[in-house]
Amino acid sequence: MSDEFPLASPKKGSAGLTGYWRVIRPVIDFSKCTRCRLCILYCVENTIDQENNLYPRIDYDYCKGCGVCAQVCPTKAINMIPEVK
Repeated sequence: MSDEFPLASPKKGSAGLTGYWRVIRPVIDFSKCTRCRLCILYCVENTIDQENNLYPRIDYDYCKGCGVCAQVCPTKAINMIPEVK
């Protein structure tokens, strides 16, 4: 018997596209965004990223619209708006 256990790590999209049932979506007002990265840190679905110190980007294919990012934004740069399908 081996002491090694098989390791698996979740990857983006392993459960399919999960943002399709969202009823409200976060929208970033870049004129208010200070790029503090709190939205990235607190996003429970890990759908917000930032490359090369640019503004955060939300992957709406996986965002469920929970609103945590809007709640933690110190400058209120993220607004939750009704989803239009």
